[in-house]
Amino acid sequence: MAEKEKNEIENESFDEKSDEKKLPNELLSKMISLRQDVYEEGMAFYKKRVEDIEIKEFENSAKNLSFYLALRRRDLREIQSELSVWGLSSLGRLESRTMSTIDSVISSLGKITNTDVSPIEYPPKKSFTAGRRQLEKNAELLFGKRPENRNTSIMVTMPQEAAKDYKFVADLMKNGMNVARINCAHDDTEVWEKIIKNIRKAEKELDRTCKVLMDISGPKARISWVFSSTSNDKIKPKDYILITGREKIKANSQSVANTIIGCSLPEILNELEVGDPVLIDDGVLEAEIKEIDENGVLIRVNKTQQPNGIRLRVDKGLNFPHSDIKMDIVTEKDKKDLDFICEHADIAGCSFVKNAKDIKLFLKEIHERKKGESDAIPILIKVETILGIRNLSEIIMVSAGKHPVGVMIARGDLAVESGYLRLAELQQEILWICEAADVPVVWATQVLENMVKTGIPTRAEVTDVSEGAARAECVMLNKGEYITDAVCFLDSLLEKMKSNQYKKTSKLRALNIAKDIDADHC
Repeated sequence: MAEKEKNEIENESFDEKSDEKKLPNELLSKMISLRQDVYEEGMAFYKKRVEDIEIKEFENSAKNLSFYLALRRRDLREIQSELSVWGLSSLGRLESRTMSTIDSVISSLGKITNTDVSPIEYPPKKSFTAGRRQLEKNAELLFGKRPENRNTSIMVTMPQEAAKDYKFVADLMKNGMNVARINCAHDDTEVWEKIIKNIRKAEKELDRTCKVLMDISGPKARISWVFSSTSNDKIKPKDYILITGREKIKANSQSVANTIIGCSLPEILNELEVGDPVLIDDGVLEAEIKEIDENGVLIRVNKTQQPNGIRLRVDKGLNFPHSDIKMDIVTEKDKKDLDFICEHADIAGCSFVKNAKDIKLFLKEIHERKKGESDAIPILIKVETILGIRNLSEIIMVSAGKHPVGVMIARGDLAVESGYLRLAELQQEILWICEAADVPVVWATQVLENMVKTGIPTRAEVTDVSEGAARAECVMLNKGEYITDAVCFLDSLLEKMKSNQYKKTSKLRALNIAKDIDADHC
């Protein structure tokens, strides 16, 4: 049978099956059974974690998250399509109101079938907006009062220039910056203090609030130094690189590696194995471990983002996605940095959180410096590993139950860890889980990156903001020559999206393209 004829027959069979919609009484039975299972499983999950909840306002959020997780353990596609043909909610936008949505659907089916579904009844209207109100309140705790013209706050990673140039900082705030991020992997306390001084000065002069986020480096390996034995220091596919934990190493004329790089966390090298993949600078360079000896780890380059090769720079990240690296979430450097953070910052960021144990350790360090004042400084959890996503619900339960919390989708390391094919799926899952828990989210990494560097955005970047960043409570831009222009552009774009989108819900404002239709010619 010809492929075309086969496809036509399959499509006809699908259409016939689709026309045989379930009767409302069948759907009612299914929904009541689903509700019972979701409620029992959700409450069982909630009770396991209830002892971690110290903030009373988080109790309802925790219950909703528990019900949402119980619901999403199931494949709902069939019942979704069956509900939608009867004009009922397809359960596709219930993150912040899981049980209320289910009860509303059951109540409507009861009316349609003239069936008594008590004690289930239509939930009060406020139950559908309670989650959103709580999320907005939590976002304000972290990022300050929400701008009037948009749903999403703007965060900017501070360059060294922010320590020297007050006008640069003031211009960023005038154009829409709400949160200034200081990455403690770079610079030192002297630079950080000057940046914060300029931010506080601009706050007073502009009568605006700008929160300061400082995030610790965590167990992130970076290039500490670079040595090349050739005049052309560009790395290309098939080249070899030696990664060493030593401060210095003598060049070996017999070595196949023309480039040697230092690793900022040498202890990591002891946990690697031959054959493991290595990625540098968020995947700009992909390589594989070929040999391991007393000098370090020899890797062979498989791919580079630029065909003519790339230059390795100090402070760029080293990722070992398939290696089981066991290190404390807070390094010795981080502990020193936290002394400064807890005194000067509005938000403390934690990198590479993998499980509840990690976040408990970080909170312990915060509380020791704040003398037990658990609500003194909100925290931002950077999700950038597969383990972090797998344990996200537990991480949220343990942290948000005790502390104001936000989550950053750190798409750079996350893409490296998970692979690019899974990134789109994973970043959406994080958004949904966090909305169910009323936890604010930061959309980060390569947002308007081309515009920040060149002054001109790409089409894909604009779509990334409108389809992804606009669904988060905050969006982060990295430093670059045109960062002020990018903040201004992002402010305008998010303002436009406010009238079109909130989370997964499209707002059906009147479309200009529809207004332009001449009714007489329809």
